[in-house]
Amino acid sequence: MTAIQLLTNVAQLVTPAGVGASRGRDMRALDITRDAAIAISDGQVIWCGPRREWTGAADVETDAGWCAVVPGLVDPHTHAVWGGDRLADFESRASGVSYESTLAAGGGIRHTVACTTASDTDALLQATWQRVRRMTRAGATTIEIKSGYGFTLEHELRQLAVVRALAALVPATLVPTMLFHLPPRDAVARVDWMQAAVFEWMPAIRDAAVGSVDVFIEQDAFSVAEAGELLRAARAQGLQCKAHTDQFNALGGTELAIAHDALSVDHLEASGPAQIAAIAASRTVGVLLPGVTLHLRMAAADGRALIDAGAVVAVGTDCNPGSSPLFSMSLAMALAVRLNGLTPAEALTACTANGATALGLSDRGRIVPGSRADFLVLRSADWRDLPYTLGDDAVARVFIAGIETS
Repeated sequence: MTAIQLLTNVAQLVTPAGVGASRGRDMRALDITRDAAIAISDGQVIWCGPRREWTGAADVETDAGWCAVVPGLVDPHTHAVWGGDRLADFESRASGVSYESTLAAGGGIRHTVACTTASDTDALLQATWQRVRRMTRAGATTIEIKSGYGFTLEHELRQLAVVRALAALVPATLVPTMLFHLPPRDAVARVDWMQAAVFEWMPAIRDAAVGSVDVFIEQDAFSVAEAGELLRAARAQGLQCKAHTDQFNALGGTELAIAHDALSVDHLEASGPAQIAAIAASRTVGVLLPGVTLHLRMAAADGRALIDAGAVVAVGTDCNPGSSPLFSMSLAMALAVRLNGLTPAEALTACTANGATALGLSDRGRIVPGSRADFLVLRSADWRDLPYTLGDDAVARVFIAGIETS
């Protein structure tokens, strides 16, 4: 007989209401149970509710210490595999040096590509393991990790292999995504590269057991036409689609991604009324990345307008060395309230149930019977301390598939 674990002495059990993605104002709806308990078996929640209503027998009881419990956080957007650092870029930016000047001096993303491709696989694995540990301690129990710092098929697949290898070593669920980040700068090479990406890369990505492809659509990255070729090719191989869109310019990338039934469109800082309406009318999740807003001191995506329009909204860290060295989904949640205009309840939903939807996952993001037993025990009895707290960790304990992580 399978053992049953009972988490007791829960001051508040808090979970997004409903099933599936929460849309628009429904993101504010939370189910809150006071003096609660959670029964777990085989890594799943088998019962939850008021402690007095539990009538079963438990093999093990775990005391939550009269603290609040929320679902494990789902980070739908990171670039956690990289070599080197961007500390010189950070210092230059703080001194007023433009990004264009940084690129010309050998910095920027191409510096990260050079460092990543020069790093051996074991070094990349060790560095990424340390980052994932930091993310998990801050409450992320499911983490998407993109490639994108390779620029060749060999190096992109190596980054994805690092993610798969790491997934066997850490308790958190890691979701690999192939990112088409930047095309070659030479026009002739760009045409040949696109042909290879469509006809050679996509089958290799499929064979590498990577479920999703992401494309960065921007003036200095892939055009809408090029992105369309890549997304069509991905779909033809049975891959899910995502896109970086409207970060600096609204070029039509959001509308293109939605037309390909993308899981998510991410960034959205430059999205206007037309893009917001398109997201709200679709199944595609709009992913906000407030760490970029903070680090680059740029305008924030209008999360308030997206939610008021009826969109499904999620939040991610965008953990990367250049534009968002943010390792904490707890802090991303807090920033989404302050920078993107979300209410605390909306931010919790965006970081749990809707984050799972942005990754195509339906078994997590809520604490309900049948869900994966990923949850956080907070340091206080009031769940609102999670989005309220800055500069300290409001997460006391992290449970993944019912097992407490260290």
